[in-house]
Parts: sequence; C-alpha cells; structure tokens
Amino acid sequence: MELHNVWFVLIAVLWTGYFFLEGFDFGVGILTRLLARDRPERRVLINTIGPVWDGNEVWLLTAGGATFAAFPDWYATLFSGFYLPLLLILVCLIVRGVAFEYRAKRPEERWQRSWETAIFWTSLLPAFLWGVAFANIVHGVPIDRNFEYVGTVGDLLDPYALLGGAVTLTLFTFHGAVFTALKTVGDIRVRARRLALWAGLLTAVVALAFLLWTQADTGNGRSLVALVVAVAALLTALAANQAGREGWAFALSGVTVVAAVAMLFLALFPDVMPSSLNAQWSLTVTNASSSPYTLKIMTWCAGIATPLVLLYQGWTYWVFRKRIGTQHIAADAVH
Repeated sequence: MELHNVWFVLIAVLWTGYFFLEGFDFGVGILTRLLARDRPERRVLINTIGPVWDGNEVWLLTAGGATFAAFPDWYATLFSGFYLPLLLILVCLIVRGVAFEYRAKRPEERWQRSWETAIFWTSLLPAFLWGVAFANIVHGVPIDRNFEYVGTVGDLLDPYALLGGAVTLTLFTFHGAVFTALKTVGDIRVRARRLALWAGLLTAVVALAFLLWTQADTGNGRSLVALVVAVAALLTALAANQAGREGWAFALSGVTVVAAVAMLFLALFPDVMPSSLNAQWSLTVTNASSSPYTLKIMTWCAGIATPLVLLYQGWTYWVFRKRIGTQHIAADAVH
C-alpha cells in the first residue's frame, strides 16, 4: 500500500478514536442539563469524565496535525472553507476546558451554575458542528480548479449536512448516557439507562436516514458493510442497555460510532474533499498529499509515539474505572 493511502487510513483511525472518546465526553456534558436534577448529580456527571476529557482531545490535536503534515492541501482547503464553524468549535473547546477547571474554584451556586451552563453548550455545539463538517466533507463542497473553497457559510448548511449534525448530536448523547450508566451508581444510573433508551431510538431514526442517504449518494460495497455493522451495533446496544448490561451497551455504542465514522471515510476514499462543481477539481489522496519522504518520516514517528499514547490513555482509564455516585460527593466540598 502506498504511503498516502496508509496515512488516509491512519487519519481515519485518529478521527474515529476522537469521536469514540470525545463522543461520550460531549454526551456527558449534554446530560448535565438533561439528566442531572441537582448540584451533586451535576458534579457526579462531571467527575465521570474529569480525569479523561483532556486526554480525549489529544486525538483531535493529533488528527489535525497529521492532516496538516500528510495532506497539506486538504488541510488548507478545509480550514479556509470551514473557517467559521471550525473556529466556533475551537472557541467551544477552549471555554469548555476553562469551565471544567474554574467551576470548582468558588463555592457560590451562581458561579458553579454559570460554568455548568457553559459545559452544556460547549458540549452540544461541537457535537452538532462536527457532524455538519464531516457531512460536507463526504458530500462535497464548492472547490474550484485551484483547489480553493469558493462557497459561503450558507453552502455548508444544506439538509444533508444538518442531518449529519443531528446524527452526531443524538449519537453522542446516547453514547454519553450509556457511559453514565456504566460509571455511576444509584438513581442516576437507572435514569441514565432510561434516557439512553430514548436517545438511542431517536439516534436510530436519524442515523439510518443519514447513512442510507450517504450510501445512495457516494457509497460502495465497503461502506455498505460498515452501514450494516453500525445499525446492528446500535440496535444491539439498545437491547443490552435494556437488559442492564452496561458494559456491553457501552462497547456496542462505541462500535456504532466507529462503524459510522468508518463508513464516511470508506465512502470518501480516494477523495479527501470532493468538489461539487467538477469531479476533476476534487482533492484526492494523490494530489493533496505531501512528498513520499515526508510521509516516510511521519510513519516512523507515528510508529514510535502511538503505542506510548495508547498505553498512557489505557492506564488512565484503568486507574479511574470505579463507579461513583452522589454519596461520594462531600456536602461541603468545593471541588
């Protein structure tokens, strides 16, 4: 396999890992409004992701850096054409990180509630906007003969893209609800399972519509297999959730995320950013890639660094694997 194809696969893996991990992370942030009834329960939810949320974002930084180095033309066109939505995502991630750190610095109800509101909105907006962005990447955007984006922000908000945003929003909420049920005890655990059922059913409806649309528009045999896996995993995750098998439910909701993202990349290849104006103006793994020497150096670096990152993140999740509940929150604690 040629190195530009290898790096397309690696970038797909990085984005898949990011959506798997940050997906339940965003979902829990959304649940601080939808599930938590009081201040201790909101703190329980935040504590379930407190040790891992910043590590999850490493996958985003790596995916963005790998795209810049391996496919500079893809990176340039993507970040210039999608400047406003990606800037909004970046602002949300910055504010979200500040909210996690500052929320517990003062004990006042108003102070903490304000930061909790920020966590909710800065989880919801990126969850929606990432779906819009990737739907546009797969569907195609106005790119001219110079490989430059010539559309407007309005061109990124067509029905297909908005449906893609709805899919990631509902899927991440379901993923987060299942994760919450896995990581908590008591009444909040029961309510998380109940909410996961309704979120999962809504996800099944919008995801099936979006994935079938994608398959009909740009799909192939490989993407069809991924579609079937995604739908089967989602339905099985719902069944496992109803049976109270939270570990299986979370694993299967993760498989749903992985299969859905894989389907998008399988439908996209060998393009990396199709042109809706002329297929010959599309960015591909060939015309958008760096030199073979650059890709070779990157491959050696990735081979050394990637196992270390995976080991460190795996160790972090193992250390913080215990369930928590409101009984673990000290009444007079401020953080």
